[in-house]
Amino acid sequence: MDLPPAFFQFLGSLAAILVLSALAWQLKLGPTPRLEDDDAAVEAAEEAVSGFEPVAIGRDSHGHGALLRDAQGRILLLRPHGSHFAGRLLTAQAHAKLDDGALVIDTAEKRYGKARLSLADASAWMQAIEAIKTA
Repeated sequence: MDLPPAFFQFLGSLAAILVLSALAWQLKLGPTPRLEDDDAAVEAAEEAVSGFEPVAIGRDSHGHGALLRDAQGRILLLRPHGSHFAGRLLTAQAHAKLDDGALVIDTAEKRYGKARLSLADASAWMQAIEAIKTA
């Protein structure tokens, strides 16, 4: 029985796809994470900053990030980073502005970058971020 070379090429390609799929699964690569509810935001905040206990939460309407404020007035920004969320406590160097109804937050950290959140109370969060500068 004579097998065509295309058959062996197909088997090699299939094996490579399966190996890469297994590697992606093992590395937990996949879709952008989402914050489905406030409990998920609290959990992500705890992973980012140990001991951070929010008293106010503003979650993006699509689950792509959140702002959380604690009793001390600190504001934590969560945004997707790979398959998890990265968090930063905002400093006086942070800037916030409204853009087409969304809040754009610039942490002033080049490595963290900007975040764009669609929040129900975006203007209140913008004022809270700007208030950090006077605290």
